[in-house]
Amino acid sequence: MELICPAGTPAALRTAVEAGADAVYCGFNDETNARNFPGLNFSRDELGEAIAFAHVRGVKILVAINTFPRASAVDLWRRAVDDAVQAGADALILADIGLMDYAARRHPDQRLHVSVQAAAANPDAISFYVGTFGVRRVVLPRVLSVAEIAEITREIDCETEVFVFGGLCVMAEGRCSLSSYATGKSPNMQGVCSPASHVAYEQTAAGTTSRLGRFTINRFEAGEAAGYPTLCKGRFSTEYGAGYIFEDPVSLDATTLLAGLRDAGVTALKIEGRQRGRAYVEGVVRHFRDALKVLEIGGEADVARLRPFTEGQATTVGAYRKTWR
Repeated sequence: MELICPAGTPAALRTAVEAGADAVYCGFNDETNARNFPGLNFSRDELGEAIAFAHVRGVKILVAINTFPRASAVDLWRRAVDDAVQAGADALILADIGLMDYAARRHPDQRLHVSVQAAAANPDAISFYVGTFGVRRVVLPRVLSVAEIAEITREIDCETEVFVFGGLCVMAEGRCSLSSYATGKSPNMQGVCSPASHVAYEQTAAGTTSRLGRFTINRFEAGEAAGYPTLCKGRFSTEYGAGYIFEDPVSLDATTLLAGLRDAGVTALKIEGRQRGRAYVEGVVRHFRDALKVLEIGGEADVARLRPFTEGQATTVGAYRKTWR
């Protein structure tokens, strides 16, 4: 299975390549990609240099143009497609149907992948993208069990890519409106979930309160680690007490499921984290490179190595096992 690794900066991209990535995904420094944070992402010149650096070392570059265009600014997204193709991207990761149509007609030889933002989670939806736009791979949303992934791969004529580590969005990708409700900024349109410009922390004698816009997201006792405030991972007060309603704010880690994902026919394993630093990229990429080597000889990887890189120092396999069913 290919190891697909994140890069939010040129330095992180070089780190991912040197740590053992088979491919690195990244995006332009504008709202065309779903990690549009200040200080992150690539200019046109930086992307060209990054692709040249990676190709010399046998590593592919996948460019995420995976937000949904605004009707008044479609040219921005089309220009991103054209510029990524001209720079030599090995694949474009797209979510919007109109943009896929543009890319398929304008650049018929360019390899296209369906972004997780498209939420294509069944054979009919995936086959539509394959038959209509000639896509070669689909990034499956994190709502499927391993058994469901195996059923899908048997019914489609397309490669599959799944997330194996990183921040776990508890909503269906491409469908969440919580951030835009709270801040006016949407991960699906502007590429920003819980933008830092709307985040605030208040220190009191009792601990720390985190806010997003005008909403209180969480309260942490003195000495308790304060997580980043996103609405879906907030702690809610109800008549039954306070707690995390959707899922505790922890990281996805599918290290223990690699054999099952391989047997399910998965083509590529994706690490989340374009907003994370070089230490995260290096540590997580090296872990999964070693885990894949161990998998080849029938061994088990050391999952404890990833604990320093997790959210809340805890992990989950999310929907892959769907124990909540």
